[in-house]
Amino acid sequence: MNPASMMKLLNLKNKFESNHPKFVAFINAVFLHGGLPEGTVIEMRVIRPGEEPIEANMKVLASDLELVEELKNLAM
Repeated sequence: MNPASMMKLLNLKNKFESNHPKFVAFINAVFLHGGLPEGTVIEMRVIRPGEEPIEANMKVLASDLELVEELKNLAM
């Protein structure tokens, strides 16, 4: 990744953290207390203005964790 792209990404990350401090703290707490081991259930809810909520959940599988590890290796 070229330096300009890295700087842009860092600036966007910092802006996200500034705009959403509670979400960042939540994610940090999740990973501080054991991360997302196999069997963990992740629930999501999206509420768009003027629309009904959309909800979904997933149980973390061993293959999901393998995918995350492979993606981490690509980023190095």
